[in-house]
Amino acid sequence: MEEKKLTAVVTGGARGIGKEITKKLCEKGFIVYIWDVLPEEGLKTAEEIEKTGAQCYFLKVDITDEKSCEEAIKNLAGKGYSVSVLVNNAGITRDNLVMKMSVEDFRKVLEVNLVGAFVCTKSVIRQMIRNKYGKIVNISSVIGLFGNSGQANYASSKAGLIGLTKSTAKEVASKGITVNAICPGFIESDMTMKLPEEIKNAYLNNIPAKRFGSPADVADLVCFLVSDESSYITGEVIRLDGGLAM
Repeated sequence: MEEKKLTAVVTGGARGIGKEITKKLCEKGFIVYIWDVLPEEGLKTAEEIEKTGAQCYFLKVDITDEKSCEEAIKNLAGKGYSVSVLVNNAGITRDNLVMKMSVEDFRKVLEVNLVGAFVCTKSVIRQMIRNKYGKIVNISSVIGLFGNSGQANYASSKAGLIGLTKSTAKEVASKGITVNAICPGFIESDMTMKLPEEIKNAYLNNIPAKRFGSPADVADLVCFLVSDESSYITGEVIRLDGGLAM
């Protein structure tokens, strides 16, 4: 009898690190749903991956809206899918110094990066408990560990995500569900590659590994944390930074 494939949801999976996570999970045999607010890029990513023979789909979901997430869950349930894996990857930045940052920009970053992760977790947790199985991976950041000038909102959201990870892990550990956080360091992306060379070189000089991370590095760790090999790891915060925050 053919083994039933597990279903994964990757928020912010249309591009960047989320896209790489989506691709790697598909390679591992998961049915993957991309939840994103970028329909053009989301559909393009899903179609690109489906051409490899994998099962990858896109749903336009506003992760900060509880009703939007609930409708997405109903959509999956209508197709016979139950979410076994959730990767809370979606995130935004609106950088500025504290004295210049608007309250709106502070709230918006927390709403997407932290509240969005909470809403998505809440939307899948009941069915995970019913199934007595689930894997949740939250993509935090080393910025949430040591802060960064001009990123008080981002640092607060990523530090909050660590607290959400540990609290949720304690609530559901006895239900067969693991919840872990990854704290990437300087990862090569469209956003980071646009930084001035002097800033990139300053970061590089502080990384013992003497290289920047890649989206594939993050995706590989996600794949491990959602595998059976990590079944006794929960509530953990794993730095993926080449030694930057050591």
